[in-house]
Amino acid sequence: MFTGIVQGIATIQEVSPAPGLNTYAIRLPATHTSDISIGASVAVNGACLTVTRQEGDDLYFDAMQETLTLTTLGRLTTGDRVNFERAARIGDEIGGHLLSGHVHTTARVTEIQRPENNVTIEFEIPEAWARYVFPKGYIAINGASLTIGDVAGNRFNVHLIPETLRATTFGDIHEGSVVNIEIDSQTQTIVDTLARMGYGRPAASG
Repeated sequence: MFTGIVQGIATIQEVSPAPGLNTYAIRLPATHTSDISIGASVAVNGACLTVTRQEGDDLYFDAMQETLTLTTLGRLTTGDRVNFERAARIGDEIGGHLLSGHVHTTARVTEIQRPENNVTIEFEIPEAWARYVFPKGYIAINGASLTIGDVAGNRFNVHLIPETLRATTFGDIHEGSVVNIEIDSQTQTIVDTLARMGYGRPAASG
C-alpha cells in the first residue's frame, strides 16, 4: 500500500524493451535507496513496480505489457522525471489517502491556469470513470493524493500549491500531457454499491 504522498522525483536512466515487457533503470535519491531490498515495491508515477535489482542508486524494474497498456509507463524515455513513493510501513503517517498502486486509467491535461502562488490543472478522464469523480473527493494523479476541485462532465480540476509543484513532477506537465489515475477505492465501492441497489440509474419509463 501507498499513502499518496510523493517522496521525491526520480530519473529514468535507461529503458530496455523486450518481448512483453520493458525494463527500467530508475535513479532515486541516495537517501531512499540505502535500505531497499530486492522485491520491494515502489510506486512510479502511481504504478506499483517491484525492484528486480540494484546498481548503486539505480533501481531496476520490469513492467509487463498489461501495465504498459493501462498506464503511461510505456511513454517513458531516458531522462524523463517521475514521481516515486516507497511502500508504506505499519506505523507510517497516512498524509494523503491509501492507494494500491494499481492504475485504473489515464487522463489528459486539457488546461493549465497559473494564478498567483498556485496552479490549477484541468484533466479529461474517460467517461467510464467519471462517475467516481466528485468535488472535494480524493483522486491519485501520477501517484500523488490530491483533492478534486470542480467537476463538469468527465472533466475535473485540482489546485496545486508551490510545495506540491516543487516536490513532484507536476511542474513539468503541459496541456496534452497524459497522467496515471487511481480512483479512490472507498468512493468506487460506494458508487458501485449504490448502483447495484438501483440508485442513480434512470427511472424506468412506463
